Amino acid sequence: MTIHGRIRLALEDITRLEVDAVVTAANEFLAGGGGVDGAVHAAAGPELVLASRQLAPCPPGEARITPGFKLNVMVIHAVGPIYRGGNANESNTLASAYRASLALAAENRLKHIAFPCISTGVYRYPQEEACRTAIEVVVDWIRGNESPEIVTFCCYHDVDHEMYRERLAEVGLIDDA
Repeated sequence: MTIHGRIRLALEDITRLEVDAVVTAANEFLAGGGGVDGAVHAAAGPELVLASRQLAPCPPGEARITPGFKLNVMVIHAVGPIYRGGNANESNTLASAYRASLALAAENRLKHIAFPCISTGVYRYPQEEACRTAIEVVVDWIRGNESPEIVTFCCYHDVDHEMYRERLAEVGLIDDA
C-alpha cells in the first residue's frame, strides 16, 4: 500500500485545519489545559470539557474521542507520557498514544486527522525523539491500514515544523526542497 500523499505537514494553528478530526495532547482528566489542549478546548467551547470529562480518566498511552462542538470536527484526546528522563516505557507510551488515536480515527471512519506534537510542551518530552516516534508510528500504521486516508502533522512553531520536514525528507516522504 502506498503511503505517498497520505502524510502531510502544516505550520498552523491545529484548530484552523480542514480535517475530520484533530488530536489534542490531553491530560489524564480530559479537563482541558494549556498549549494545544487549551487551544482546542477554547475553540470548541465549554461543551467539550463536559463531554470529555465523562470519558476520564484516560491513562497515558490511550485516547478518547468526542465531538468538537464549535470546531465542527471530532476531537481525539491523546494522553502522552510526562517525560522523566527517557526510558523505554515513556517511548512506548508515546507510541501507544499515537496508535490509539489512529485506531479511533479508523473505527470512526475519519478520513483526515491532524496530530500536534504530543507531550513536547509541559510534559517536556524531547522534541526530536517525539518527532521520530510520531513519524515512525504513523508510517507503520498507514502501511497496514487504509484509514485514516490522510494524516497531517500540525506544528505550531517553526522549529518543530522544520524538524518534521527534515525527518519526513529523510524517510523519503516529502521533497527536501
